[in-house]
Amino acid sequence: MANVIETAPPTGRLRTILVLSLPIVGGMVSQNILNLVDTAMVGRVSTTALAAVGLASFTNFMAIAIILGLGTGVQAIASRRKGEGKENETAIPLNGGLFLALIIGIPLTVVLYYAAPLGFPLLDNDPDVVKNGVPYLQARILGTVAIAMNYAFRGFWNGINMSMIYMRTLIVMHVINIFLNWVLIFGNLGAPTLGAEGAGLATTISIFVGTGLYAFQAWHLARDRGFLDRLPRRETLLGILRISIPASIQQFFFAAGFTALFLIIGQIGTSELAAASVLMNVSQTAFLPGLGLGIACASMVGQALGRGDPDDAKAWGWDVVKVGIAVMGTIGVPMIFFPAPILAIFLTDPSVIEMARPPLILVGMTIWFEAVSMILLSGLQGAGAAQMVAKISVGLQWLLFLPLAYVVGPYLGYGLLGVWAWFIIYRLITTIIYAGVWQFGKWQHIKV
Repeated sequence: MANVIETAPPTGRLRTILVLSLPIVGGMVSQNILNLVDTAMVGRVSTTALAAVGLASFTNFMAIAIILGLGTGVQAIASRRKGEGKENETAIPLNGGLFLALIIGIPLTVVLYYAAPLGFPLLDNDPDVVKNGVPYLQARILGTVAIAMNYAFRGFWNGINMSMIYMRTLIVMHVINIFLNWVLIFGNLGAPTLGAEGAGLATTISIFVGTGLYAFQAWHLARDRGFLDRLPRRETLLGILRISIPASIQQFFFAAGFTALFLIIGQIGTSELAAASVLMNVSQTAFLPGLGLGIACASMVGQALGRGDPDDAKAWGWDVVKVGIAVMGTIGVPMIFFPAPILAIFLTDPSVIEMARPPLILVGMTIWFEAVSMILLSGLQGAGAAQMVAKISVGLQWLLFLPLAYVVGPYLGYGLLGVWAWFIIYRLITTIIYAGVWQFGKWQHIKV
């Protein structure tokens, strides 16, 4: 792998990467800054509420992951059509994604909402965690259709190189979300004091606002691309599903895996669970530039394949990786040298801060290689290789990481630090595998 990442990408390609990825990165960073604000606000309610929201957030992501892959399918096909020069057809997959979000999302919302009070207590038997977690989870589930539509819109805008629309819409959503957090969590402006449930309602309301903003902008900017003109042909709709279903399965098991990880850490202790919630939110904020670069990579790869240039598609992957390594390595520096002040933003208990400090240092030292894994994973999905990605991701997480996380943590007693150290080793293994798959190049011949 060294010979393909030892130099920076050429200036023209670097500019292309930055122009497309910076708005995506900005949008995704703003999204996790919002998550951190949520965490900080809920953390002021109680440590139990913080643990409940952390567990419920991953549970919600797992529950709705079955339709979040729609964005991957929309982006892969929209970018391929753009590369083929069929600009007037790029919004047709978006129409299909929105249609599927409705017909799948509405019944899914009903089932999940009424299942939440039955299923959540199985994840944690602490009555206070359940009391805070169930209302929060139900409030988030109410936004299932809207968030699926938002993912479809995101895939479309990023797939046609109009990522600025994605960023500015997210920023508006987040401003609304933070304001509603302040109102609904703490009962300001005469509103009831809802605590964790208020955080969930604030997020759901902001997601619906985002759906309306995306639709308004698409009506004015994408009508000539086929927006709401017609549904995709049967083969295009099936193509969306062929990419979306494996991507959704991968996201489902990814989220389920982190829910399982929270269960494993919960067996160590409630303080460890609260520390893990903060560690995950801080890590996800740091990872988001890599994820944003990955989404940009998926668009560049799809467009290159649409032009019939598989070698250029492979080169785009490595060029984005070079940028990602530099960016992610820089982000890790504050975690290494200032872990306690970072953690003190979200935690008030000194013992919990001290517990989370060594794992956060490990994250900062090793975060650079996450860029390779995240970017190439997205690039493979952009090429239509979602099934391959799902097999690698699900297999490594469920057959390797989680069983040994249980052995290292609750069984052998190495605690939170032991679990997090094993998590980093597992991610390094994942990175090596994705780099090998990308270089081998079988994905270059997939048709969408």
